Amino acid sequence: MHRIFQNFIDCLLSAPNSEGLRDAMSRAAAGLDLSCFAYLSMPLGTGGQPRLISNYPSAWTSYYLRRHYERFDPVIIRALGDPEPFEWGLGVGSLNPSKSQELFEEAARYGIRYGFTIPIHSGRGPVAAVTFAADERRPRFERTIGEHARVLQLMAMYFHAHAQRGIRSNLPITPAALSPREAECLQWAAQGKSAWEIGTILGISRHTVITHLENAKTKLGVRTIVQAVARITASNSIPWPMSHLP
Repeated sequence: MHRIFQNFIDCLLSAPNSEGLRDAMSRAAAGLDLSCFAYLSMPLGTGGQPRLISNYPSAWTSYYLRRHYERFDPVIIRALGDPEPFEWGLGVGSLNPSKSQELFEEAARYGIRYGFTIPIHSGRGPVAAVTFAADERRPRFERTIGEHARVLQLMAMYFHAHAQRGIRSNLPITPAALSPREAECLQWAAQGKSAWEIGTILGISRHTVITHLENAKTKLGVRTIVQAVARITASNSIPWPMSHLP
């Protein structure tokens, strides 16, 4: 898992355009037995167009965008209102069957029958979602989701940050935005360390660690550690250590 994740980050950093980002996620997803993915970023204002980066069949994505399915797709509607990842598909999850049945049946004709969606509510910029999908509900797919949900969420956030960096020049954060101690606490938190563990490592109190992490999130304009890590990673400003990832 560490090798797949590190290669993914390296490819994101060197991706020159949307196609490079798509290839980076495609390779990482394939390494985890997740054959299809789609990143959809919703427009900030009315009348805008969503941004889609995906390796879904192009016939389906063109059809989807042409008919503006993002406006009533129950997966996207749930992602807009709920920041928690969720599974979906015919007979799966809690999406409204009357609203999802027809769209799911259309998607199934293109080999998209079951998926796992990670909403992205960054607090800055558009709401987006990353979906990993399959042509059927396979035990291997479900096992990957169950075992690597946290890493998939990190991947989704990193991808979103890099995708937005390509279209918003003010997105990257400079190293000066965080103090050295704030950045250090954030690095350890990104590796799954608790505030108590970080305090023990750095020789400071748990309360001080929490204060540094809250200050970092406020400066970066985000609500969670995952979002803060993604924002910093996209700026290329801190060499994140990856050795403790699962």
